[in-house]
Amino acid sequence: MPSGAVPTELDRQYRFSAPELNAGSHRLDGVLWPLESETGSEELPVVLLEVQIRADIGFHHRLAAQTYRFLQLHPRIEHWRVVVITPHQRLQLGTVMPLRGFLEQVHWISLEELGQQENLDAAVDLLTLPVRSEQELAERCRRILASRRDLEPVVFSMLFERFPKLSKEEILMIAGLPLQELRHTRAVQEILEEGRQEGREEGLEAGRQQEAAGLAIRLLIRRLGSIDAGSRERLCDLPLQQLEQLAEDLLDFTEPGDLQAWFDDQPAD
Repeated sequence: MPSGAVPTELDRQYRFSAPELNAGSHRLDGVLWPLESETGSEELPVVLLEVQIRADIGFHHRLAAQTYRFLQLHPRIEHWRVVVITPHQRLQLGTVMPLRGFLEQVHWISLEELGQQENLDAAVDLLTLPVRSEQELAERCRRILASRRDLEPVVFSMLFERFPKLSKEEILMIAGLPLQELRHTRAVQEILEEGRQEGREEGLEAGRQQEAAGLAIRLLIRRLGSIDAGSRERLCDLPLQQLEQLAEDLLDFTEPGDLQAWFDDQPAD
């Protein structure tokens, strides 16, 4: 402002600067392009898809930045929509007020709410597995694979990622499918082959029996809540073949008495 000039209203309320903005790296999780038009339409807009699983107070700003950067790079787009998938609506994703206009255009999908709907398509139901309770997983996995066998690798991959501390056998049991049926799937054949290789490296039948007994105990605790010391000792003495049979049968157990009934049904030595 020239020396001696009377300050204007802008001079009293604003400070001027001309910063250089360096372009950041923005990557969308996915874009759905309508097959009939790259510009999109009211019925079939270009869909910008983002999946956010963890809390991130900078997410809203980043989402807005990458959305408008995308539109800058694709100026022909006329109709578009942003879709964000989150595990639930309680996720903290940052401030809302300065981005209210933009965020009101975003379509939010809560996997928790989606999972409460009935008769979901298998591919949509697959998205809800990370937020399902362990009690629901078996039924949901069965339902998904009954209609979409091609989703086997994805289902097991998601279970492995969700339960990184569990053994492969435990995760297969969580999937809730009969072991004999599991053995016929390509994804599980690869998993079981890895297990067989590990078993060959261990080398001893006794080692396999102890491992199977330990697995049975962990699965029973997960299924029934607890088992008594006598049952633990009896399990440790079972032969490998009976332990493998128990791994299948325990999927039907609902109370501690079911284990005793199973013991009673076993042939005497």
